[in-house]
Amino acid sequence: MIFEYGEKEMDWLSRRDARMGRLIGRVGKIRRELQPDLFQNLTFNIVGQQISMAAQKTVWGRLESLLGKVTPSALAALRQLGLNGRKVEYLQELARNVALGRLDLEALTRREDEEVIRVLSAQKGVGVWTAEMMLIFSLGRPDVLS
Repeated sequence: MIFEYGEKEMDWLSRRDARMGRLIGRVGKIRRELQPDLFQNLTFNIVGQQISMAAQKTVWGRLESLLGKVTPSALAALRQLGLNGRKVEYLQELARNVALGRLDLEALTRREDEEVIRVLSAQKGVGVWTAEMMLIFSLGRPDVLS
């Protein structure tokens, strides 16, 4: 799946921020793939908090190599992959909440941005930035700029 946007959205961003407008003028339209699996996207963003993108990709690659697909039921051995103890706790709690139905990620697809941010921010280890990353890169919301 690809994030869909057009001239209307690029014009709005260009008018809203002069620096963004100059960048859009130079770069043009960017094709950006979406991650439709909400659990994987949220997990990926928690893994990437406060580390470089290169480190995030390395740790995520290890996670996928060890677990195959990252699912709530596959998150038992995270500490040995290079994640700190706090992130392991956050991811395991997230996995429990999804597995037990306390967090219905599918229901978030039908909610307004502010509600998605509120629900996700109630999870340990998930703040506004992480919720906005999910809105942008998984739910494809065109009007979110973190």
